[in-house]
Amino acid sequence: MKAVIMAGGFGTRIQPLTCNMPKPMIPLVNRPIMLHIVELLKKHQITDLVMLLYHQPMAVKNFFRDGADFGVKITYVTPLEDMGTAGAVKYAEKYLDKRFLIISGDLLTDFNLKKIIDFHEDNKALATITLTSVKDPLQFGVVVTDKSKRITQFLEKPGWGEVISDTINTGIYVLEPEIFKYIPAQENFDFSQDLFPLLLKNKEPLFGYPVKGYWRDIGNTDSYREAHHDIFRGRINVKIDEPKQDLVGKDLRVGADANLSNGKLVEGTVVIGENSQILGTAQIKDSVV
Repeated sequence: MKAVIMAGGFGTRIQPLTCNMPKPMIPLVNRPIMLHIVELLKKHQITDLVMLLYHQPMAVKNFFRDGADFGVKITYVTPLEDMGTAGAVKYAEKYLDKRFLIISGDLLTDFNLKKIIDFHEDNKALATITLTSVKDPLQFGVVVTDKSKRITQFLEKPGWGEVISDTINTGIYVLEPEIFKYIPAQENFDFSQDLFPLLLKNKEPLFGYPVKGYWRDIGNTDSYREAHHDIFRGRINVKIDEPKQDLVGKDLRVGADANLSNGKLVEGTVVIGENSQILGTAQIKDSVV
């Protein structure tokens, strides 16, 4: 089975971190966010990947190359213009002639992907949207299902007066290749705003599968910082590099070639990025540098 990693967004809400790199390449505990996604896919024996790029594509290509160093095979697809989420996937249609999974390259999760795929297959779905519950659904797309988990309604970023569920779209989908007949070529087309409402209107087998586990959309600097806290607090288990031996701390990670002397005061959850230079008598608390 193939997976498509959506990695083409501009990441405007998390600037200035995305001024010099695409959002999926932002370091999370000194490893690109998208690398954590690749490792999650590999854990579930999904190693044939299509990476959809757009903004600063060479940063992704130069890091992952053909994927061999990471135990995967990568095909890169770069649309010539911004075509929206579903429109971008249309560009990769020739590589997707069997059931495939879609996942965002800028989120952090430990969902059991096999259970999602099994649910999709058992229900003979054309499309399955992975759902989860959140405390504040306003910034996400709310999804309503019936008892059989068939989707009955969408609310895209509703106001509090419209909220009738805390179940949201996580940006993880399982799709059949027949989905492409609903996606127009050379047209800006979005999964949430265009494709899924169209499938609902046409009474296609569109299902939502609620999943328990960790999920975070790293969409802004607050969420980025909280993701680091969650990792250090053990709320999600991801691979992280060991700290320098002279600066050991359970909530401290120091990247390669970073200059941070023992005299600096470090408190709380602190990540020092590669090649960072911490000068003077800096005091660092609950920060990502």
